[in-house]
Amino acid sequence: MLSVSGLQSAYGPSQVLFDVELGVGEGEVVTLLGRNGMGKTTTVRSIMGLLKPSAGTVRFTGREVSGATPETVARLGVGLVPEGRQTFPTLTVRENLVATASNRLKRQNPWTLERVYALFPRLGERAGQAAGTLSGGEQQMLAVGRALMTNPKLLILDEATEGLAPVIRAEIWRCIEALKAEGQSILLIDKNIHVLKRLADRHYILEKGRTVWSGSSAELTANADLVHRYVGI
Repeated sequence: MLSVSGLQSAYGPSQVLFDVELGVGEGEVVTLLGRNGMGKTTTVRSIMGLLKPSAGTVRFTGREVSGATPETVARLGVGLVPEGRQTFPTLTVRENLVATASNRLKRQNPWTLERVYALFPRLGERAGQAAGTLSGGEQQMLAVGRALMTNPKLLILDEATEGLAPVIRAEIWRCIEALKAEGQSILLIDKNIHVLKRLADRHYILEKGRTVWSGSSAELTANADLVHRYVGI
């Protein structure tokens, strides 16, 4: 579904990505791991068209999208839950959810307001409340719900549970488990290795803008020294 090969990207003269390789198959949950500043968010921005790569290829469902606009990538079926949530603070919960809602890919059993409220009951309870007045955890639920309302083929979550209280973090993981059970393809960035090893099918590790390792959860578990070296856990 998603294939990234030899990806290089820079912010002006400062090159951040030098050789990123990763892939996500149909129905897979795949993680992108690494310490802060290693290029994970830059990789996501490059995939989404928010940053134009200087070299390499990004292909989605067989189509090259390297350098495509964010709108084009989104229309092809990539939904993003960005780092920092980035909800529309002056719009209500309901307005945030319907603002970008679509089912261009004619998905069966599409995501609707009712389905999102069933997944995150708190959002239903706060449907008329301005997003800017929600707690951080509720805003993260809203960001996930908003991405799901685009009915994506691939869902990307950048720092899925960063800064959240344990009870909210558990709710986000429950949501991701439910999405996996439905066959949703997911690319996931987070630091909770223990949960990621249980949830994900495969993992990629970035170090200074390069993919330095990839493998299954069993292989990641067997390489504790590697995790400590590159992820710091």
